[in-house]
This record gives sequence, C-alpha cells and structure tokens, in this order.
Amino acid sequence: MSIAVIVITKNEEHNIRKCLESVRWADEIVVVDSESRDKTVEIARKFTSKVYIEPWLGFAAAKSFGLQNCTSEWVLWLDADERVIPELAEEIRNLVRSNPPEAAFRMKRRAYFLGKWIRHSGWYPGKVTRLFHRERAKFNTAAIHEGLEVNGAISDLNNDLLHFTDPNLYHYFAKLNRYTSLAAEESFRKGKRSGHSDLIVRPIWQFFRMYLVRRGFLDGVSGLLLAFLSASYVLTKYAKLWELGNSASKSR
Repeated sequence: MSIAVIVITKNEEHNIRKCLESVRWADEIVVVDSESRDKTVEIARKFTSKVYIEPWLGFAAAKSFGLQNCTSEWVLWLDADERVIPELAEEIRNLVRSNPPEAAFRMKRRAYFLGKWIRHSGWYPGKVTRLFHRERAKFNTAAIHEGLEVNGAISDLNNDLLHFTDPNLYHYFAKLNRYTSLAAEESFRKGKRSGHSDLIVRPIWQFFRMYLVRRGFLDGVSGLLLAFLSASYVLTKYAKLWELGNSASKSR
C-alpha cells in the first residue's frame, strides 16, 4: 500500500521546507499552490514534481484538487505549518502496510503558539482526521475549517502531529481577519444572523471555557492570551455576521 501527502500553500516559504522534509518518506507528495509570490514553489519542487499552481480555489476545493492528482491508496493531508514527527511517520507506515479495515485515522495535534507548546485550553489533544483511504473519504465543501466526509470506521493513532501555528501576534491577527470573514460569510449563506447575545455572551463563554473549564491557565501567559484572542475571534466573527445581515436588510 502506498501513501500520498497533500499540502496546499500560498506564500509559505518559511514553513514548506520543514513540512515536506518531515514527509520525505511518503511515496507521493502533491502540493497545490495558490500563486505564491515568494519561494514556496521553488522549495516545493525540490521535494516533488507534483507541484500544481492554481488560482485560489478555497481550502476544501484546493485539497480536493490535490486528491484528484494522487494515485496512492492512502492519503495524508497537512497544512504547511505542520510537521510529522518520526514516531508518527513510522506508525503511519506500519499501519498502512497492515492493510487496516478502517477508512480513516485521527491523530493528536500539538500546537506551538507564541513560543509555547499548548497542552490545555481545549487545543490538546485536538484530534484531527488526516489519514484516509482515498476511495472511502472526500473533502467537504466548508469554506473554513474544512474536513473529511468518511465512509467507514475511524480509529486513533498514538503519536502527535506538530502544528507551528501563530509565531507572533501579527500573524495571528492577519489570520483572524481572513478566517472570521470566511466564517461569517459561510454562516450568512446558511441563513444565520447575529444578535446581542452572540456579541456579548459567546465571546465571554469562549474565554471562560478555554481558560477555566479547559484549564488554559495551566498554559501560563500563552494560555491567557490564547483565551482572550479566541474570545476576540468569536466577537469579530459575529460582528461581521451582524454587519452582513445589517447591510442586507438596508438594501431591501
């Protein structure tokens, strides 16, 4: 049984080398790049000939495009800021060689946020389904936080996937602005609207849940900032959803 790795990229020269180095053992690597203006493509081509440059398709559609260009039976999809540790790589290879009956596998994702590994706050173990049989799963159509629709059983792996998210606050806020817009637009398309309780209660609950219920205080200052920033993410998302609804009502 062979294994393919899918990575989608846009201006990821600071991440892509270490990401692809961590999966050199794979039988096939497919990179779908959204017209990067840095050295992402140049670096990626040192690891694989399957580098496709396409206009931005959206997260799910870009991954689906990558899947269409795979030939391996099993597929592992990664973000450019993720790394497969040697123990996880060995576990995946041994698993695939055993021809397992499951359709997909989850793995624990450990995030490195503002210089600290986050062990609580609801971020860890943060299981994500990333390894799947290409004939028994497909990517959904969500605009953000896309995932897999799996036809069959899903089991857990033992080792962690590393996620080097948000090295600094500038990066976090740039991503926050983009992701909250996508999330608000998707909610608006589904007919959802935002009111007072969404703008007041939801951000407060997000902070309380992450910092106290999920023991973010054990992650030190990084955990405190993560809880505050996550609350600001929720507030921004629902504020943008309110803005979309308000604009739509005025245009009628």
